[in-house]
Amino acid sequence: MYKKTRLENGVRIVTEEIPHVRSVTIGFWVRSGSRDEDPTNNGISHLIEHLLFKGTTTRTARDIAEQIDAAGGQLNAFTSKEHTCYYARVLDGHLPMATEILADMLLNSTIMESELEKEKGVILEEIKMYEDSPDELVHDLFAEAVLHPHPLGQSVLGRAEIIERITRDAILEHMNRHYTPEKIVVSVAGNVAHEEVVAEVRRHFEKLNGQGDRYTHIPAVPKRARVIRPKETEQVHLVVGGYGVERHDPDRFALYVLDTALGGGMSSRLFQELREERGLVYSTYSYHSSFHEAGIFAIYAGTSPKHVDTVLEIIHQQCREVARKGIGGEELRRAKEQIKGNLMLSLESTANRMSRIGKAELFEEELLTPDELMARIDAVTHEDTMRVAARVLNGDTLSLTAIGPLPNGWKGPGW
Repeated sequence: MYKKTRLENGVRIVTEEIPHVRSVTIGFWVRSGSRDEDPTNNGISHLIEHLLFKGTTTRTARDIAEQIDAAGGQLNAFTSKEHTCYYARVLDGHLPMATEILADMLLNSTIMESELEKEKGVILEEIKMYEDSPDELVHDLFAEAVLHPHPLGQSVLGRAEIIERITRDAILEHMNRHYTPEKIVVSVAGNVAHEEVVAEVRRHFEKLNGQGDRYTHIPAVPKRARVIRPKETEQVHLVVGGYGVERHDPDRFALYVLDTALGGGMSSRLFQELREERGLVYSTYSYHSSFHEAGIFAIYAGTSPKHVDTVLEIIHQQCREVARKGIGGEELRRAKEQIKGNLMLSLESTANRMSRIGKAELFEEELLTPDELMARIDAVTHEDTMRVAARVLNGDTLSLTAIGPLPNGWKGPGW
């Protein structure tokens, strides 16, 4: 199902051939995110992502957009804490064109000073927009509070005063250190032939060289944190949680099940208790993020200021109960089926398939087939959920972040 090739210079290619579709999604993955940034240049990875759409030695930004649009395709990119991905979704016959455009962006972008200054302005507006969205901002505050001083705690967007100071020389230096062959993975899913993909990628990337920075593992130290940001909003936005599990941790499958049962859908404990039974929230959910060196597990709720203490008490009560008893019986079965159903539905998208195999290869994970993934989920037991709940729902290590109209000195029950 999956085929892999490593070019002589270290660039890796992984494909999943799906002959019954007419589309292809191709992604160029670079192992460079906010985790890899010097604190004085925090946000530079995201800035580079924007700049690579602004023209190459042979194409203007308009040329890039018009070529993709003329083929009925989609071109985009995103930056995370650990990687940056540039991707295109096109009809299978346009894959060579999409590959050539993405390669041109990565290898030949001009990064002109005039474009740099304009794009800084765009990102400064993006930061302002984020600051005006407390239901999103609170998650960044939580990650920073829990993970700092580890570089995973750095924001992907960066701060305005840092973005304004980033120079073109700093951008070129960062790319020389991180946009190197051994840090690049090309993943493709759809109606493709592996050998043809390899030939196209080799044609564009065979002359790329350079070693760049070697990856250095930085241990993460769990800690308890509390961050309260007063803000005149209609709701208080809360995140409660702490350390989760790392990307390769064998407990990750049990955490998937625990997360789903606790706050992963309309039948989850938190949704039923906070919204359906008591009417205290509109939105509540739990989630986990697994990185190479650490992980976080979090519970979000948005509620009126008058209900905030009650909501926190219920969250604590649910965490204590799950940590003490785990989940079992019908709840365990329902969570497993929900995960498997979501997995199979997501795999109807070539973009999701491309993303799954690309990230697995980038971080040297075991690339499991859908059947193997479902078997791992089915193998989770009641005892597994108790063990992982004891790890991630320990009341002595849970952290709290909150944004909203809270009174001075407010601490919240349990803190």
